[in-house]
Amino acid sequence: MIDSTEAFDAAEREMWDGRAEAYAGSFARLCAHPVPALLDAAGVTAGTHVLDVGTGTGTAAVAALERGARVAAVDAEAGMVAAARGRGVDARVAVLPELPHGDGEFDAVVANFVVNHVGRPRAALAELRRVLRPGGRLAVTLWGARRGAGQELLGRAVQAAQAVPPAYLPRLDPAEDFPRTPEGVTGLLAEAGFTGVRAEETAWDHRATRDEWWSGAAGGVATIGRVVTAQTPETIARIRRAYDRLADELTDADGRLRLPHVAVLASGTA
Repeated sequence: MIDSTEAFDAAEREMWDGRAEAYAGSFARLCAHPVPALLDAAGVTAGTHVLDVGTGTGTAAVAALERGARVAAVDAEAGMVAAARGRGVDARVAVLPELPHGDGEFDAVVANFVVNHVGRPRAALAELRRVLRPGGRLAVTLWGARRGAGQELLGRAVQAAQAVPPAYLPRLDPAEDFPRTPEGVTGLLAEAGFTGVRAEETAWDHRATRDEWWSGAAGGVATIGRVVTAQTPETIARIRRAYDRLADELTDADGRLRLPHVAVLASGTA
């Protein structure tokens, strides 16, 4: 029998399995927005030896390569690793909190929307600190407690359609949880041994077509995707109708959505 933490990690891996293409065509552009600030916070410049953890389709790793950094990357999902390799990234499969790298191997580690997807965030951060050299920099982003209207759109459509979330959604053990605020994330990194920790909210308006934004959920990407794809075809059709109605509130004159989002960006020194 597996414990709740193992169950969370197993559910997360299942959630992303085989969904690299659906992610690339939907939410990947959203998650790319904080990457320049993430790399700045980690001090990534030409010659920096950087590890991109949870690389996904390789967005942060490619951006680091464009700065002239030496880049390695890992992800728990083989399809994501293949997508990143297809973009020229030296990526391999690895699952936090265990990385196939030596102590103090990197000058910088970045994790773009990764900490919120692991069942043992403290152990994961301790592992990221292990692979950093003394004085090396960590920078992470994660979805916080404060959410923009764009983040709520798909969830509101699910509620309006009276869809019931499946019981098998990942649920983090309360003992592993932490406040999803800048103060809470600062405390989490400090607890893992990082110094000079800073955390702040970053907000932006993501632009997408209605079909693009819907495609992530319809393709089973992330928690909202698991909720949508667990429904009957009739319920999915109701969700889509509710989504189109609610999307009117966030549609600009050009017909595209303007989706406000809020995340937490945090950094510290090993």
